[in-house]
Amino acid sequence: MCGIFAYLNFLTEKDRKFIIDTLTTGLGRLEYRGYDSAGLAIDGASEREVLIYKQVGKVAALKKLIADQTDLDVKKTFISHCGMAHTRWATHGQPSPVNSHPQRSDPNGEFTVVHNGIITNYKELKQLLEKKGYAFESDTDTETVAKLAKYIWDSQGGKNISFTDLIKTVIKELEGAFAFIFKSTHFPNEVVAARRGSPLLVGVKTEKKLKVDFVDVEFGAAETDGIEAASAADSNGFLAVTDTNNPKLRRSESRAFLSEDGLPQPIEYFLASDPSAVIEHTKRVLYLEDDDIAHISEGELHIHRLRRDEGASAIRSIETLELELAAIMKGSFDHFMQKEIYEQPESVVNTMRGRVNFDTNKVTLGGLKAYLPTIRRCRRIVFIACGTSYHSCLATRAIFEELTEIPVSTELASDFLDRKCPIFRDDVCVFVSQSGETADTILAMRYCLERGALCVGITNTVGSTISRESHCGVHINAGPEIGVASTKAYTSQYIALVMMAVQLSEDRISLSQRRAEIIDGLHRLPENIKQVLAGDVNLQTLARDVLYKEKSLLIMGRGFQHATCLEGALKIKEISYMHSEGILAGELKHGPLALIDENMPVILVMTRDSLYPKVQSALQQVSARKGEPIIICNTGDTSITQQYKSIEVPQTVDCLQGLLTIIPLQLLSYHLAVLHGVDVDFPRNLAKSVTVE
Repeated sequence: MCGIFAYLNFLTEKDRKFIIDTLTTGLGRLEYRGYDSAGLAIDGASEREVLIYKQVGKVAALKKLIADQTDLDVKKTFISHCGMAHTRWATHGQPSPVNSHPQRSDPNGEFTVVHNGIITNYKELKQLLEKKGYAFESDTDTETVAKLAKYIWDSQGGKNISFTDLIKTVIKELEGAFAFIFKSTHFPNEVVAARRGSPLLVGVKTEKKLKVDFVDVEFGAAETDGIEAASAADSNGFLAVTDTNNPKLRRSESRAFLSEDGLPQPIEYFLASDPSAVIEHTKRVLYLEDDDIAHISEGELHIHRLRRDEGASAIRSIETLELELAAIMKGSFDHFMQKEIYEQPESVVNTMRGRVNFDTNKVTLGGLKAYLPTIRRCRRIVFIACGTSYHSCLATRAIFEELTEIPVSTELASDFLDRKCPIFRDDVCVFVSQSGETADTILAMRYCLERGALCVGITNTVGSTISRESHCGVHINAGPEIGVASTKAYTSQYIALVMMAVQLSEDRISLSQRRAEIIDGLHRLPENIKQVLAGDVNLQTLARDVLYKEKSLLIMGRGFQHATCLEGALKIKEISYMHSEGILAGELKHGPLALIDENMPVILVMTRDSLYPKVQSALQQVSARKGEPIIICNTGDTSITQQYKSIEVPQTVDCLQGLLTIIPLQLLSYHLAVLHGVDVDFPRNLAKSVTVE
């Protein structure tokens, strides 16, 4: 969704050009999240003046707008400065400069805010503020938050109030999901960041090593267990508890940022929605958790919480990113999506690395090891996901049921929540999300946690909400995926779920031969994928000569290939904007057959498995109605290749065949998008990480 990036330098001299370049480059790293406008806020001639620049379109348009400002002194230097930037994915109000972020409380910019998420009670707050005489200039929900901060400040009548306390009061009034960064002329060179439901992290860059690799969490005194609020609160209303054996111990400094001589040290902070925006500056990051409020002032980072939750950690670890800058660059490829499709021979190996022993035919997923007996005893397994992640669950449901003999259901997270599906303590719920921040999937996970189910997370992002809040899980290790349309994450999720099914069945001797077949298939998989990618030129020709001018496309298959049809159709519609539909071939006679004629393009997935004769029947029904299907078949299937246009893929074990049949559809969607001249990596109306419902 929206991208947030902020940069603060303390006792580190930087000129305005460096600050602007840092902010706009950070936004550029977040472009893959999907957006329609961009903006930034920096200090003016003094700390009490804020300059805001906003523009509709890409980050390049914002750069041009700033470059055209003849009165902007880009050589002016700052010892300490804080600036913030934002890419907006429109939710309230159409894309326009006035609706872009940062949003301000008033023309002077007393309070400036950037926001990712949705405030669900903004209408009520806006109505209240309008009655108090505050005039609104945008249609956004975010402007309400900025004006609410000013209203609370004005109502204090000049009384001493800290920036943190002010924002805590604001947060208490808000409903919905958000990641915020606040800047104020009343608190120069300070920012306050807060998150609830939307991701936010803090990168730290220093010349000297930090004293400790964590930051203490300071809890609201009124909520601290066993302590009277009146005696526990300091002037800011906080008791900084960091020692559970001595809850009255007060920490006034953040220990990580103290220098050896006790003096402040030069430091730079980078706040972002995603680690890809900070990796070129620092690998030391701290992930904020839901309801954390981070305050950066005078080079120190303090993390506050409104209340002490049961079992909540009293520290936030500063972690080292494994991500490399080269991994988020396109290299020699034209688009990120193309690069990520071609990375799949390597990404599937990374998913299996250290987990599959091909000599002993054994799978070991360390994150699940302690919970295997519980999962094996469960009454049912419930897969919950959205979009492409849901299709990976659908693709592996059959092999789960076959190997574990446990009933398995697949649920779309939004529908699961709408129905308030019954969940019990002996259920195992598996939540699949590339980003680990998908709002519907997170809400479904919390619903299941409340009901006592064992929750397993399958994500591609270390430190994400799902990876932190689930009981256990598996990181798919596919590497960063920048393109909005998921490709390599789908195949890695697919493999992670297959490995999970194999590991769960290791107590069944009768299935040892089946497990050996699957593991042998996984061993051959990288080479098989390379063979499919080698046929890309033929797919490009097929897209140009046969499918380019078509308005609709039907993709059919059954059994293990049903998920391939749904995922292939999703890729084509989201990237090329061509209507496409994935159809279960067994349902052909129950309605979809009415669409078939000589003008309707059809792709039929027809690989050699136990359902081959049934798919042959579907092929005959299509052909009898003058349809001319394109067949995705196994290499050497002469009965198909001689009669029809065909796309050949190597044959592998049936439950893994979908990993090979999806790649031609990914490539077709890519080539169709290029032929139509649309933005492949950033399709209209879509975002990479869907952090709102």
